[in-house]
Amino acid sequence: MIKRISFNGTEIAIIISSKFTSPGVTFVTDGAYSQQLAYMKRPEGEYIRPHYHNLNERAVQLTQEVLVIKSGRLRADFYTSEQQYIGSEELGAGDVLMLTSGGHAFKMLEPVEMLEVKQGPYAGNEDKTIFEGASEQEIISLPSTHFSIDPDQKVKAP
Repeated sequence: MIKRISFNGTEIAIIISSKFTSPGVTFVTDGAYSQQLAYMKRPEGEYIRPHYHNLNERAVQLTQEVLVIKSGRLRADFYTSEQQYIGSEELGAGDVLMLTSGGHAFKMLEPVEMLEVKQGPYAGNEDKTIFEGASEQEIISLPSTHFSIDPDQKVKAP
């Protein structure tokens, strides 16, 4: 399953469940994002021809992160760019989370190993704004009004 989290028409995050499967290449982002995310299921013997990527200057205005949960469980808390809490989702081993806009926080529910991929170089304190988040008493499951399940599970390749 691919879940798209949004608030007032702005996509905040995309979750690819560890149970998701689809043949071929499934792009879950469109060409507007500065980072592209795709799921690939390739058959044995398929060959991707040797290639390299050409220099192509890009302007990145917003850092977008992709987290791959290797083991454990965590809670992802989602916020708007105005620091409004909108809800939380639990993620586990094999889940992939792309943070596309807004704010976020994470609480480890078990020891977690994860990979993070984002544009670099990291700008230190200038890369992010820290703010006061929701208290543990305010944490709620993400309301269904703030997410959708992709009906066709994919977008066109960029």
